[in-house]
Amino acid sequence: MPERVIEIADEIDIGRARRAAMAVCLDLKFGKIETACVATSVAELARNLWQHAQQGRVTLRWEAGDAAWLEVQTDDLGPGIIDIELAMQDGYSTAGGLGSGLPGVKRLMDTFEITSTLSGATRIIARKWAKATVRH
Repeated sequence: MPERVIEIADEIDIGRARRAAMAVCLDLKFGKIETACVATSVAELARNLWQHAQQGRVTLRWEAGDAAWLEVQTDDLGPGIIDIELAMQDGYSTAGGLGSGLPGVKRLMDTFEITSTLSGATRIIARKWAKATVRH
């Protein structure tokens, strides 16, 4: 299974991760809406890494073909998420934002799972499948 890892250590890396995900979507022949969902999700997850953990990594894995998909995994050793259920509620923010980041990623992607420990390890895995629609 192909894989690409983007280290997030600076704000500029957020754009690098987003562009890498868009390139994979293009190779997989994702539609425009699917690509936008993935790009938005990757940008949000990478921004979270930079803002909350100061560093981490975005790993992209994918499978091509008739049932193409792209998986986005983020890993960090930041402060951890104390209350995942609360963090997944719309409007909740620890950084003064709108509080729509993680819940938004969950809505934009087809699958979403999050694990975090108080010792600081947080992992998010989200996946998007290519839809069997006509592409323009």
